[in-house]
Amino acid sequence: MEVRQISEKVYEITCGTVHYKTLNEKIKELADNGAEKVILREVYGQRYIGTGIKQKIKIEIYGTAGNDLGIFLYGPEIEVFGNAQDGVGNTMREGKIIVRGHAGDVCGYGMRGGKVYIEGDVGYRVGIHMKGYKNLVPTFIVGGKAGNFFGEYMAGGRLILLGLDRKSGEDIVGDYCATGMHGGVMYVRGEVPQRFLGKEVKVFETTEEDEKILREELKGFSEAFNIPVEEIMSEPFTKIVPVSARPYGRMYAHRWGIASGVIK
Repeated sequence: MEVRQISEKVYEITCGTVHYKTLNEKIKELADNGAEKVILREVYGQRYIGTGIKQKIKIEIYGTAGNDLGIFLYGPEIEVFGNAQDGVGNTMREGKIIVRGHAGDVCGYGMRGGKVYIEGDVGYRVGIHMKGYKNLVPTFIVGGKAGNFFGEYMAGGRLILLGLDRKSGEDIVGDYCATGMHGGVMYVRGEVPQRFLGKEVKVFETTEEDEKILREELKGFSEAFNIPVEEIMSEPFTKIVPVSARPYGRMYAHRWGIASGVIK
């Protein structure tokens, strides 16, 4: 690992094969000492980048970010010039993550606040257990397509799926979309066939208020990837919301009753 000071508050780290723990300790040390920007080069899947940092620091990543990028993020801005692996934005509370490529599975898990913008596709179970915290409203925007279980058990926040580069006839989302969803809202650009959706949700056309929310949320995505908001909004969106606050409550209670002997 090589560390260079570019200017008074900007540092560059050539990561190579350095262990993720060593790398993250160095980034935190620089942040504690007043660095405003850290540039990471030759990133080869190091995990947990951005964890434990509360300062308003910018972290630029050149390479492939490893699992749990920005886990528990509490303020920094992270930008990846490449792809990211699983768990981007896991349980993050504040800050912003921009990925100029694709991202893996389970991104946005339990997300409580902040913004995540993915330029390309994402894998399975993105946005699961996304919930918000007090007055925080997390937003996760995917520019490409999503795999199965998108928004599974979603409890709050906003999931926005754009499918900007999908081919004609290509599905924008996989099976079991919004399964168990009991809070928040999902906006999908284009139509979502009913066969992909969980039984706990309903599909609606967007209202004027929804359009206002979408335009406001898409500003950050538009600025990050230089795609005009009007171009994104040129195709109608589908709004998906839950119709039950406890979609599996009766099933769990029934099983508990049988196991405990209350139900014979």
